[in-house]
Amino acid sequence: MADLYKNAFKAALQEMRLQTGIWCTLRDPLAAEMMADCGFDWMMFDTEHSPLDPISVLPMLQAIAPYPVTPIVRPGSLNAAEIKKLLDLGAQTLLIPYVQNAVEAAEAVAAVEYAPAGIRGVSGMTRATRFGKIAGYHKAARAEICLLVQVETVEAMAEIEAIAAVPGVDGIFIGPADLAASMGHVGNPNHPDVIAATLDGIRRIRAAGLPAGVLTLNPEVYDAAIEAGAVFVSKTVDMAALRKGLLG
Repeated sequence: MADLYKNAFKAALQEMRLQTGIWCTLRDPLAAEMMADCGFDWMMFDTEHSPLDPISVLPMLQAIAPYPVTPIVRPGSLNAAEIKKLLDLGAQTLLIPYVQNAVEAAEAVAAVEYAPAGIRGVSGMTRATRFGKIAGYHKAARAEICLLVQVETVEAMAEIEAIAAVPGVDGIFIGPADLAASMGHVGNPNHPDVIAATLDGIRRIRAAGLPAGVLTLNPEVYDAAIEAGAVFVSKTVDMAALRKGLLG
């Protein structure tokens, strides 16, 4: 029999150790494999704002499996059926977008937990169970699943403390792009008010006892976010890095 995969990213977050990563939107497993060996702690496969979907994420997970990097998958929405599929495909860390309040955070928690605690459907012959080889998977799986929720509106930012208090939420990510739109600055996540709200949110998440995360392409905001206490951070998107490299 096989052992349950350990989630190094979740362990690092529990110790509040800085984890740096890259946002992945390309659908090419070869590109994913190349990026997996670039020194990142995590790679976030985004099915919300890219051509990726749960099925095309599978070869990405397979491509980076030999490397010491943690895959994170963002489903398209807070959708229990989609979340179930991603977990069965072997994703252990999920970033749930557009979580507005504690009720929705609790729904996200339920989606990653088996009954009676949650609503995740039970299947034995999945990649997550190593096709049935992991003894006791269904009782032990939740210990290695890392659930991150994303706050990205003015309304959600006001609920940070309530969301952080929901048992089973392992971290909170702030989405500056949608937050900017919610604040009336669509397309401008570098507006001073948006930056201030983002950094304040990071401090509040940490004060509530959870690790905070953020993606920003602004180097100054990136450094300020880490100084404010952000634990899982990214300043790189694969497509942006590719374009920048091509343009020189």
